[in-house]
Amino acid sequence: MNADAEAITDSVDKHHAWFQKSLCLIASENLMSPLSMEMYLSDFGHRYAEGLPGKRYYQGNTYVDEVEILITKMLKRIFGCDLADPRPTSGTVANLAVLFALTKPGDIITTVALSDGAHISTARFGAVGVRGVNTVAYPWDEENMTIDVDGSARLIRQVKPKVALFGQSVFLFPTPLKELQDAFQEVGCYVWYDAAHVLGLIAGGRFQDPLREGAEIISGSTHKTLPGPQHGVLLANPRDEKMKKRLLRGVFPGVVSNHHLHAMAALGITLAEFEVFGRKYADQVVNNARTLGQALHERGMKVLGEQLGFTESHTIAVDVSLEGGGAQVALDLEKANIITNKNLLPKDKSPISPSGIRLGSQELTRLGMRESEMEEVGDLIYRVATKKEDPDRVAREVASLRAGFNTIQYCFNEMEEAYKRYVLVAD
Repeated sequence: MNADAEAITDSVDKHHAWFQKSLCLIASENLMSPLSMEMYLSDFGHRYAEGLPGKRYYQGNTYVDEVEILITKMLKRIFGCDLADPRPTSGTVANLAVLFALTKPGDIITTVALSDGAHISTARFGAVGVRGVNTVAYPWDEENMTIDVDGSARLIRQVKPKVALFGQSVFLFPTPLKELQDAFQEVGCYVWYDAAHVLGLIAGGRFQDPLREGAEIISGSTHKTLPGPQHGVLLANPRDEKMKKRLLRGVFPGVVSNHHLHAMAALGITLAEFEVFGRKYADQVVNNARTLGQALHERGMKVLGEQLGFTESHTIAVDVSLEGGGAQVALDLEKANIITNKNLLPKDKSPISPSGIRLGSQELTRLGMRESEMEEVGDLIYRVATKKEDPDRVAREVASLRAGFNTIQYCFNEMEEAYKRYVLVAD
């Protein structure tokens, strides 16, 4: 091993050691199960499989096809959709596929503004800009942390978008899709829901059911509230065969060549585990997030969405402008081994110096933490962010709390009987 290789392995080892004593609250991250990791490290990671099962441009895909067909069936079953494509290599790539399939340069789409919680792929400097699409932002209901229904209906009727896109990176509450149905039908737009953050909560029956509430297309990431590999999916109930073909072509050859077969196989294990443990996991994720929000609120921190219980997802948003702003608070928390991120809140202008931080409960839940631990986490955050206690001292308490939670839960490795139940159900 040369010096460069040693430096890389040393950095990775240090990262592992650091995160094993940290509280990871990034809302866009999670942990794979051991069995999913085994698939991720398999020979699938060395291979290519362009196209669809049975219609490949490479030989050697006999067993790849078997895996992909099974995963597609699981996605259709879990999400109740007619079309499921596990080939996007990330949530943003899935978004690009939809844009490639359903829009052309110059088209208008309506979407949430970045400061109101949208993902950067919906910004002009993101995926929509790559496609050359023009965006118009929905009016925002800051009190309820969702789009303003009446204003959004008027906007859709006024601009007549090709696509009405919904979905956020700060996704606290379900989107009022049902209330906008008349506007959608009047202008004939496609209705697309970016479920990157809440895909696991949808699968677990704990957020909303977009395909039953008016959305035609769901794009999503598979590594946030769905605790799988960093990958993406496309799900849809296409209105006709032409739309179906356009979506499939949007993925390949549109924006994907080989689709990272090892990640797809790991996703398959995640889905199989989720059919057993998903509802219980999703319930605990939301309960933990609400408890964390309440704990911070009781200590005097400004948690958004207070009148609605702070959140119905894994995420809470905290206005820390009085504590020094999101950038400074996130850095202070990192020194205490509490890993978060600064985040834009409504009316913020600068993504470099926003007023908020974003917290997610899904990873700590995956490690087995429950409501009582969320109370402790809230107190630790408060002591660093508001009371300005020495981060090094708090870090020791963080490590002590984290030491009791080092086993990934809600997966086949958790209990043999659950695996047996799944086999019986699958058979």
